[in-house]
Amino acid sequence: MGKKIIIAGGGTGGHIFPAIAIANALKNEQGDIDILFVGAKGRMEMEKVPQAGYPIEGLDIAGLNRQSLVKNLLLPYKLIISFWQVRRIINFFKPDAVIGVGGYASFPVLRYAQGKGIATFIHESNSFAGKSNILLGKKAIKIFVASDGMEKFFPKEKILVTGNPVRRSIADAKISRAEAIHFFGLSETKKTVLAIGGSLGARSINEALAAQIDVFAEHNLQLIWQTGKSMAEQYRQKGEGRKNIRVSDFIGEMEMAYAAADIVISRSGAMSVTELCVAGKPAVFVPFPLAAEGHQAANAMALVNKQAAILVKDSEAKEKLVKTVVELAGNEAWRQNLQTNIKALAINNADEVIAREILKLISE
Repeated sequence: MGKKIIIAGGGTGGHIFPAIAIANALKNEQGDIDILFVGAKGRMEMEKVPQAGYPIEGLDIAGLNRQSLVKNLLLPYKLIISFWQVRRIINFFKPDAVIGVGGYASFPVLRYAQGKGIATFIHESNSFAGKSNILLGKKAIKIFVASDGMEKFFPKEKILVTGNPVRRSIADAKISRAEAIHFFGLSETKKTVLAIGGSLGARSINEALAAQIDVFAEHNLQLIWQTGKSMAEQYRQKGEGRKNIRVSDFIGEMEMAYAAADIVISRSGAMSVTELCVAGKPAVFVPFPLAAEGHQAANAMALVNKQAAILVKDSEAKEKLVKTVVELAGNEAWRQNLQTNIKALAINNADEVIAREILKLISE
């Protein structure tokens, strides 16, 4: 009889897509394995996980709101409710192991599982670990991390450096630039900029592009612009009637977008960084300044220090972002150097390594 595993967490694509990649790798390793996801109600995982073919249970939980203290008043109540929900889910499903991938739902699920003596595993995608994972790491069986130097957060003997799992559609992509350019209805003769603010969008990136949208045509550049859902219609109107601009709130075919891009503008969440290493694209990162523990700035600087990316501060995006992209587009040697250095950091099989290690440890 196959093992039963819960994968807990979500909130953003940076947690959800690696979790799905791990689930797929577990299925490939052991076909009769039973996998259940646990996420937060109202978040992306409640849509994306079922689309990937897996069942999911939702918790009534939310994270700390760093912009509105009033919204945090219900947090203790929601945490208590979520623990009762977790108790019901775990006692009914009876998992052999629980994997935490970060996000609101991860903490109560792993905490309860550890109290029950169930094997727990953590995947920490960032180069600066979150407080919840640091706490959970003390009782976890194994902690999978994206980069070296994580001993300052977790017990050294529990760490395994695997990198971050990347969607197979991206890791295994064999799409030509010409094919991808035609997919978006753009010109092969123009340099193409891809702007992705993460699955939820990025205000500073969007505002910088909207304010200087004419600059792209002036420098013979074209733009594939993922805006996120917030104010998507306003930004879509900015692109109307412009042959060199393609605007959408969400790009499902990211393998096409990466293949088309000569330069990528992006937040520096762990998965965005990982995917850009695998895609091997010159990147201009605009770290989200309110990210927990400043992890996005840390993620970006890890590459900047290796001359593998460029960083523009969020507060300076409006004045510097488009200017930096134009300069990069006009400097072939600079782009080639960034491309070589970022591609050298790519790891393509993290999902397989994680799946095999988990199955080995829970079978012993």
